[in-house]
Amino acid sequence: MADQGPVRTFLGGGRGRRDAVRPPQLRTDDHRSASRLELFFDLAFVLVVAELAIALREDVTLHGFLVFAGLFATVWWSWVSSTLYANRFDHDDVVYRLYKLGSMAAVVGLAASASEATGERFAVFVLCHVVLRLLLLLQYRRAHVHVPEARPITRLYLLGAGAGATLWAVSLAVPRPAAYALWAAAVLVEALVPLLATRSSADVPLHVEHLPERFALFVILVLGEPVAAVAHGLYDAGWSGAALPVAVLGFVLAAALWWSYFDLAGARAKKLLGEAGESNGAHSHDVYVFGHLPLTLALASVGAGLELAVVEAAAGEVPAGTRLLVAGGVAVYLVAASVTASAMTGQAGHGWWWPLLAAVVAALDALLELPAWVVVGALALLVSLVVVAGLVQRSSGRLETEEV
Repeated sequence: MADQGPVRTFLGGGRGRRDAVRPPQLRTDDHRSASRLELFFDLAFVLVVAELAIALREDVTLHGFLVFAGLFATVWWSWVSSTLYANRFDHDDVVYRLYKLGSMAAVVGLAASASEATGERFAVFVLCHVVLRLLLLLQYRRAHVHVPEARPITRLYLLGAGAGATLWAVSLAVPRPAAYALWAAAVLVEALVPLLATRSSADVPLHVEHLPERFALFVILVLGEPVAAVAHGLYDAGWSGAALPVAVLGFVLAAALWWSYFDLAGARAKKLLGEAGESNGAHSHDVYVFGHLPLTLALASVGAGLELAVVEAAAGEVPAGTRLLVAGGVAVYLVAASVTASAMTGQAGHGWWWPLLAAVVAALDALLELPAWVVVGALALLVSLVVVAGLVQRSSGRLETEEV
């Protein structure tokens, strides 16, 4: 038995744990943060978001955006469903690591097929989603067996993941328009599960310290798209004199969006999540989780539009589609941040009038035919003013936040 110690230690991540393979356990009472494996896992989603943005830039139409939004929602939910499992049951043994790495491989497959998910790579995209659900089923089955107190919750997730996997698989055998409806049904069925789980009588809450850190990391992941857009746009524009100021202002816009989330919107939501009592805890958790879908979708849209704005700067005017992606994305982001905070407090618009006002101005920016540097510069100034207004309120004690 002594000879097995080094092997077990190696398999267990070098932490000197006695058993490399251990039964799952409930982790909601531990003080913990995102693991290195979760950070590694997120890298695959960076690739998916980038591929979806590329496809959107090639089809800046209403149809192109709807396809982008639909595919983004399916990928976002795959990330959320994995995160919700880890939030409660991540105990980092070898079996869990293998399941997580297998899921990561499936996400890499999503990235390799995302730009053609409604075309030639339809079957690959679907099969990758099926694999993700099957691996999630295996994980919840394991938790169901070894964590008796969590069975009311794990049973719900087993049913949801099983139904989702079935709907995704059936979509392979039906005509394309109907197949997309099955995709939507799969996500909706699975999304009902956490709504039911947070209202379950079982004492299996979400880990409110780990959850906001994970969602903040996904926001960072999506914010990488606007930053990459500036670099790619400059390269594609050949560092032209007209493109350079738009690129600089685009970077300022990306930085302001980062600042607004991590010092204000995300920080406020984390504070409210921690303060949620038993009476409104389930409501706050649900609003927090699902409020991040429009927020991150908007940030990804801004990234796709920024690259086009930099490249198109030489033409003087930004096409309507690009304006809608950038300015419309900023507007939706501000509305999503404001509505999420208001819904978590139950006080509509309380203390969040400035993002809503800024969203209206951003929407107007999308409707006006202006040079690229004016469109992007106005948005950068607008979000910067939102940050300043929020910081003033925070310093005066009218806005309470918690570091993300």
